[in-house]
Amino acid sequence: MKPRSKRLVLIGTAVGLLAGAVALVLSAFQQNLVFFHTPTEVLEGKAPTGRTFRIGGMVEEGSIRRGPDGITVHFAITDTAKAIPVTYKGTLPDLFKEGKGAVVQGVLDTGGNFTATEVLAKHDENYMPPEAQDAIDRAHKTAQTVKQ
Repeated sequence: MKPRSKRLVLIGTAVGLLAGAVALVLSAFQQNLVFFHTPTEVLEGKAPTGRTFRIGGMVEEGSIRRGPDGITVHFAITDTAKAIPVTYKGTLPDLFKEGKGAVVQGVLDTGGNFTATEVLAKHDENYMPPEAQDAIDRAHKTAQTVKQ
């Protein structure tokens, strides 16, 4: 084999390996990507089915109920227009309260109940994730438009 042919084979192999590595990284990234949705978007069918995603909004007043096992918690996340029932097994963050901002990650079941694997609460009195605040503002505007 001529030196030029060897060089071309080596370059071709390197490019092929690099393309394979990039494809693997992008595939792993796509599988672990978690999207954020509002309760309104979820109820409109815009959320993925059978995949993990996040719902953000406020913990609905009067919705927190503890299960008899002491570990299971039922509550609702609302964007002031619509609410999604959530079930979570585990310890809630200290800042998790009714009427406060929260983001939950999990899967929506066929009955419309969201089974959370992670619950994130707001950090202080003035903080809310920008995505959650924007979603609440949009839902509030939509609800006002519908009322008129």
